[in-house]
Amino acid sequence: MAEGGRPQRKMSRAGESLYRVLGLEKGASSEDLKRAYRKLALKYHPDKNPDNPEAAEMFKEINNANTTLSDENKRRIYDEYGSMGLYVSEQFGEESVKYYFLMSKWWFKPLMVCCSLVTCCCCCCCCCFCCGKCRPPEDEEAYKYVNPEDLEAQIRAEDEGAIRMQPTAGASMQTTDETQTRKP
Repeated sequence: MAEGGRPQRKMSRAGESLYRVLGLEKGASSEDLKRAYRKLALKYHPDKNPDNPEAAEMFKEINNANTTLSDENKRRIYDEYGSMGLYVSEQFGEESVKYYFLMSKWWFKPLMVCCSLVTCCCCCCCCCFCCGKCRPPEDEEAYKYVNPEDLEAQIRAEDEGAIRMQPTAGASMQTTDETQTRKP
């Protein structure tokens, strides 16, 4: 029993009980929904049944069914996934309902285990990410410590020994003359 003495209802995946509350078949039109709601709301309204707690409870269920089935998105989710789909959409958002039910299929978990094993084996054995047994030997020269002062002196020595050429006006004219004479 749940709070208030009401029996706790299980969540369904069929999406039919709200239609039964209103006395309709699944897939009824919105006009049929409005007519059935008005008829039952008048019948079970607490003002017309002041001493009947069952009528008040039925009125709450009728209102709940109408609220859910009147909203296009909630109705689509309810028709496809039932009350469990509505619960998931309230908790995680309407976009997550489809993925929740996909992940709860019987074949999804074994598929994820197989994918994990294949990925792990490929990464570990072929790419040597974790064990390093097949990794090529490291180049010790590449990781040797170099003193910054020695490096700076080496760069200075290379700069002093380099031949630096300044372009001259005659040299640039000579190249332009050669290119002009080569043209057909």
